[in-house]
Amino acid sequence: MTWQQCSGTGGTSCRTVNGEIVIDANWRWLHVKGDYKNCYDGNVWDSEVCGSNDNCSSNCVVEGADYSATYGITASGSRLTLKFVTKGSYSTNIGSRTYLMKDTNNYQMFNLIGNEFTFDVDVSQLPCGLNGALYFVVMDQKGQGTAGAKYGTGYCDGQCPRDLKFINGKANAVGWLPSSNDKNAGVGERGACCAEMDVWEANSISTALTPHSCDTVSFSECTGEGCGGTYSGTRYAGPCDPNGCDFNPYRLGVTDFYGKGKTVDTSKPFTVVTQFLGSGSTLSEIKRYYVQGGKVIENPQPKTSGLTGNSITEAWCDAENKVHKEEVYPFKDHGGMNSMAQGMAKGMVLVMSLWDDHYANMLWLDSTYPTDADTSTPGVARGDCPISSGVPADVESANANAQVKYSNIKFGPIGSTFKQP
Repeated sequence: MTWQQCSGTGGTSCRTVNGEIVIDANWRWLHVKGDYKNCYDGNVWDSEVCGSNDNCSSNCVVEGADYSATYGITASGSRLTLKFVTKGSYSTNIGSRTYLMKDTNNYQMFNLIGNEFTFDVDVSQLPCGLNGALYFVVMDQKGQGTAGAKYGTGYCDGQCPRDLKFINGKANAVGWLPSSNDKNAGVGERGACCAEMDVWEANSISTALTPHSCDTVSFSECTGEGCGGTYSGTRYAGPCDPNGCDFNPYRLGVTDFYGKGKTVDTSKPFTVVTQFLGSGSTLSEIKRYYVQGGKVIENPQPKTSGLTGNSITEAWCDAENKVHKEEVYPFKDHGGMNSMAQGMAKGMVLVMSLWDDHYANMLWLDSTYPTDADTSTPGVARGDCPISSGVPADVESANANAQVKYSNIKFGPIGSTFKQP
C-alpha cells in the first residue's frame, strides 16, 4: 500500500512511499508448531498445550494470512478496504485491525508533533454500531516476540486490552475467561497499555477525535483489574485514560454537521485533515479540517453552553469535562496533553481497523450514553442511533456487507498535505 510524504505547502510537493499492511496477530490462526492442532479454538485455549503461558509460548506459532479470502482485507494502490464479515472456508471472521509497515519487519513510525496527517475515508457503508477507526499507538517498531512486526504483534492502547492472546512474546492463556457474547474472544490476566491518539473513530452517523493519556506512554504490561479500561470491572484502576478527551460534533450540540446529507456528507467519500501543533515534545493543540467536493470545511464551534473552540487543547478538555459534569477526569489524571506529546515524540504506529463493540454496543459513539441518562444533559447524546442499536449479533447478521475504505494517506509538516484556507 502506498502513502505520501509531503513537504512545502498546499499538498503539491508529495512523494510516494511504498509501504505494506499487516493484520494483527490476534486474528491469526494459532496452532502447535509443525502440526495442524489448534492452540486456541473459538475463544478457548487448549488446556493441554497451553496449561502454562511458558509452555504455550514455546509450543504455539501464528500463521501467515490470506488477507482477502479469510479476513476481507484488500489493498490496492493507496487504498485499503476492510470488510466487516468474511465467511472463510474454516471460520467466519469479524472485523480486523491492521498496521502500516515500513518494510516486512518494521512498522512505519510517525512523530505527529508539528505535522499533519491527512486521509480520505468512505464511511457510507458503516451503520450504527460499527466503528471504522484510524488511530496511532505507541507500539514498538519491531513488534514483540519472535514473530515480530511481520506477523502484527505488539499491540497496546489506552484501554490496556486484556483480550490479546500474546503480550510481549508470552501467551496470555492462564486465567483466560471466554467471552459470553463474542465467540472469538476472551479476557486474560494480563493487559497491554500505551498512549493512544484516536484520530478517527467513526461510522456514517457520528465521529470522534480523541487523545488518550497514559502514565507510561510506551508499552507497559498490567495485571488483572489493575489494567482498568473496557476489559476490567474497575474502569479507572489502570495506568491509562480509557475515556479520552473527545471532540464529537454531535455530542457538542452540533447535530447537523456530520452524517448523511449533512455539512460533511457521509454518503460520499471525504478527506480528513488533523494537525498536531507543537514542537519538540510539546503538543499545544489538535486541529481538524474536512475537505469534500473541493471545499474545505472547518471543525464546528460547540453549541454546548460554556464551551468554546473547535480544536482540542488542555484548556478545552478541562472545559469539556466541566460542562459535561463528568465525575472523573482520567485524561488529566494520567498526564493530559503532556502525556500525549511524550507518546508522539517516542514515535507511533498507524492502526486502521473495523470493529463492533461487545461491551457497550458503540452507543458511546453514536447514540445516547449512558442509555438511562437525560438527553438534555450536555454530553449524553452522541449521535442519533437508537439505544437498542449496535448489538454485535444483530449488526453481524444484518450488516455483514459493511465495509470501510481508507485511502490517499498524506503526512508532513503543517500545511503540506492540503490547501489550507
